[in-house]
Amino acid sequence: MYDLLKNRFVGIIEQNDLWGEKVQVTVKSPADAIGTPKRGDFPLLKGKERIVEARFKESYGQAFTDAYVQFSGELRDVVSLSLTSNENRAIFVATMNAVMGQLEMVEGTTHCKNEEPEICSQELANYVSKNFGNPKIAVIGYQPSIVETLSGRFVIQVTDLSKENIGTFKAGVKILDGELDLERIVKWSDIVLATGSTVVNGTIERIVRAAGQKPLIFYGITIAGPAKLLGLNRFCIRTCE
Repeated sequence: MYDLLKNRFVGIIEQNDLWGEKVQVTVKSPADAIGTPKRGDFPLLKGKERIVEARFKESYGQAFTDAYVQFSGELRDVVSLSLTSNENRAIFVATMNAVMGQLEMVEGTTHCKNEEPEICSQELANYVSKNFGNPKIAVIGYQPSIVETLSGRFVIQVTDLSKENIGTFKAGVKILDGELDLERIVKWSDIVLATGSTVVNGTIERIVRAAGQKPLIFYGITIAGPAKLLGLNRFCIRTCE
């Protein structure tokens, strides 16, 4: 999947003659990334993850990651990175989102702020209800607002990779182990909702395989460009896709 993603991004760069164009990737502070939402339990606010932001010309693209570094170089340098580490994948994906945003190929490449994450969770629940009725949902990746909203309207099971969350109860739902329980809850479910940051942490291929023919929807800003290039379903209130 990563080879395919890189090849298709290279095609965009070649088609638009962008090899020598510069990109700068910075690490955003929690306040810059998400503003001041009412709730304080977002991973960004707890210091476990950060958003890296790529600037390409007049556009910005972001990616969630637990391995964050600064980067400055040309697009040819970005596509030469080995996509075997979280930090390199974060740089690559954030850059892809910025470039594709600049070319108007995708929308919703920067994180919503303040009260928007709460609105997003409500709209996601409405989207699920409208398109799938009352399904059993496997939620891959704990996002507090989304889990709280979905748990009030659907039967859900949730996995996460954070040892701090696994085994705890959030909004009345036990957080299961993303390594051990993924295939089991996907098999149990009618649909799968997965955080787009899985394209950075390296678990996306496993999730796609596990879902098989079941509806699989990725949410968030990290997956913006990758979803477009790989033909994956994406939900974001900032996009018309």
